Amino acid sequence: MHATNVRNLKKNPSLALRQAEESPVLVLKGDEPNALIVHLDKSVAEGVQSVRPALAASLFKDGTLSLGGAVRLSGMVTQAYLRYLADLGIDVVRCDETTQHDAADLDRWLAS
Repeated sequence: MHATNVRNLKKNPSLALRQAEESPVLVLKGDEPNALIVHLDKSVAEGVQSVRPALAASLFKDGTLSLGGAVRLSGMVTQAYLRYLADLGIDVVRCDETTQHDAADLDRWLAS
């Protein structure tokens, strides 16, 4: 699957259309998945299989799906899906207000 942002799509829409002939193109608006370009000559089954990773990525990023759920929905093996998320710039590990405290606790434990 290919990915592009709105700015690049405006600059060169023909590139996105050529890429869509190979596999779907995920269009990002800011950092958020916004649209998917699917070539119409592809079969419906191929289209569904290629949309699954993009849908799973969007649901994972929104917090609707866990990482495991996103991997299962995508139909990909875990390692490939982690690379896919990295290519899209989606963080697998999310920091929150407890992250610093957890890191400090871990440092103290490792030092003992």
